[in-house]
Amino acid sequence: MLILGLETSCDDTGAGIVGDAREIRANIVASQLEAHRPYGGVVPEIAARAHLDVIDDVINAALREANIGFGDLAGIAATTGPGLIGGVMVGSMMGKAIAAVRGLPFIAVNHLEAHALTPRLTDDVAFPYLLLLASGGHCQLLLVRGVGDYRLLGRTIDDAIGECFDKCAKMLGLGYPGGPLIEMAARDGNARAFDLPRPMLGRAGCDFSFSGMKTAVRLALEKHVLTPALVGDMAASLQAAIADVVADRAQHAFDLLRNEGVAVTAFVVAGGVAANQVLCAKVKNVAANNGVAFAAPPPKLCTDNGVMVAWAGLERMRLGLTDGLDAASRPRWPLEEIRRV
Repeated sequence: MLILGLETSCDDTGAGIVGDAREIRANIVASQLEAHRPYGGVVPEIAARAHLDVIDDVINAALREANIGFGDLAGIAATTGPGLIGGVMVGSMMGKAIAAVRGLPFIAVNHLEAHALTPRLTDDVAFPYLLLLASGGHCQLLLVRGVGDYRLLGRTIDDAIGECFDKCAKMLGLGYPGGPLIEMAARDGNARAFDLPRPMLGRAGCDFSFSGMKTAVRLALEKHVLTPALVGDMAASLQAAIADVVADRAQHAFDLLRNEGVAVTAFVVAGGVAANQVLCAKVKNVAANNGVAFAAPPPKLCTDNGVMVAWAGLERMRLGLTDGLDAASRPRWPLEEIRRV
């Protein structure tokens, strides 16, 4: 059973094909980084138009890579939210059109669920597991109990980690996207050079906050002249501070679940920020300290891609959770509102 997945929720146009034996047959992603780089962030209108320009080519490239045709597919999955609504509609309408013409089932996929289920494709993680979902627009700790069955334990009360990285990278003159550039600059930096705050550290609950960290970076930089060495030190200090906060919040989640008698099989990190090796190393220690396995998808499956959408579609299709061609595209779609068995 082969599923084609389409991802267009932000600035990557992705088409992926996966099979029910957990094999990845194709993974094609067209990036828009150069189109958005001059603006220091994603411009929704530019993103939507770029998706329109390349989605046909991306789908055809995926079919060629998998060495199949539309007639070999068992279903079509597409991200229908949350995300930039113009882009979401491009992928959603394309997916529905293919499904209608070919008489195939259509699966409306929540972008966050696609990230959440990716470790089941890459590492065969069993339910239930603790998930840190961290990306440019999202930062959440979730108990993943099954397909469509998520319990929110904590979320950011202001900025997501990726957003914090982007804005701090801009202050440091590193450009966009911030996360990879911060990580690269931090390699030669001193993580103890700047005493940055650790918002929410030690507080009850599992929520995050990163807006104060951005302010602290700005105030510290106002006292210095930017040099390559200083940029490296600040990048390393920022990365370390964020990793400390995430580890603390994750430990609180483990403590909460343990007190409730809930056992998890693993601690999983997914989303674009999961590609950060310093962050992964920190939370891997949290998993080890709590006696559970740690899993994170490979970097190419941490950022937005069609493979994760195809896999989420396959998982849902196995349970009979297909959708009509009137499935709505949504700019906002919390995981708690996903339809499940």
